[in-house]
Amino acid sequence: MKLKSLSITALLAALSFNLQAAGRDYIYVVGSSTVYPFTTTVAERFGKSTAFPTPKVESTGTGGGMKLFCAGIGVQHPDLSNASRRIKKSEFENCRKHGVKDIVEIKIGYDGIVLAYSRKPPQPWTLTRRQIFLALAKEVPDPRNPGKLIANPYKQWNEIDASLPAIAIKAYGPPPTSGTRDAFVELAMEGGCKTFDWIKALKKEDKHRYKSICHAIREDGAYVEAGENDNLIVQKLEADPNALGIFGFSFLDQNIDKINGARIDGIEPTFGNIAEGTYPVSRPLFIYVKKAHVGLIPGIPQFLDEYTSEKAWGDEGYLADKGLIPMPQEEREKYRKIAIELIPLQSL
Repeated sequence: MKLKSLSITALLAALSFNLQAAGRDYIYVVGSSTVYPFTTTVAERFGKSTAFPTPKVESTGTGGGMKLFCAGIGVQHPDLSNASRRIKKSEFENCRKHGVKDIVEIKIGYDGIVLAYSRKPPQPWTLTRRQIFLALAKEVPDPRNPGKLIANPYKQWNEIDASLPAIAIKAYGPPPTSGTRDAFVELAMEGGCKTFDWIKALKKEDKHRYKSICHAIREDGAYVEAGENDNLIVQKLEADPNALGIFGFSFLDQNIDKINGARIDGIEPTFGNIAEGTYPVSRPLFIYVKKAHVGLIPGIPQFLDEYTSEKAWGDEGYLADKGLIPMPQEEREKYRKIAIELIPLQSL
């Protein structure tokens, strides 16, 4: 009787293990809201054109996606993570700490971060990065004593520059977990911040203080966190014609009948300008793959083959129709090799 009990226990344990191992037959992707529509498009094509199930793609934000991705190995954890910035060193180390050691980094293309506005106002917006910094930074140089910082006093755009409209400063943007937010503060905010020579000099003298000045966004209501749903920001702009919205170029491209993109430093956010590198607020986009899940979850190599094919991310690919800015041919070949051969990232 005891032997029978033990064999049943062993059988149940084995059954439980097998169920866990076979607990998911679809690819699970988390991460960036900006990369989400691109990966979703590939996932839908992949599901229709192969015998594999359509991958599940969730928009959690880049930071949130990295936390989920790095939490461990196994069917309960994501296989891929979308990212609208490169993985941080702290995230890479967190992955390794939890046993996620062989991470494949695949750059998929480029994107621009736009400050969009409703088509209802008759006058288009033209801003400099310096004006963006002065409008949205937590602390700014005192106009009466430029070498000293004060809490941001600007309530209306024309207080920053008389050429700007006399309307309240209000921008809907992503939360701190978003890669778009990270890229925005690095490219737009810091880009404007370092136009002040004494702050720029701090980068060598006190890097921590420099970053705290240039990257801190005001918290008095002028900047409104609108979550990871960029479509919600588009709706906010339609309802509030005086506001600006911060998100990736692809959302501007997909909603061009409703919104426009502000010129930044005189450059319009267009596909061509971002591809040529003249638009000042642009960044690379990535997907990260857990190599340990290849073989555990069916279809990962085939999914990567689709994603990195010329019909998907090429100059005339279907992702370009969605607003992705293709990489040059040489870069596409480099990252396709990494994807097909599953070459892991060694270090940062």
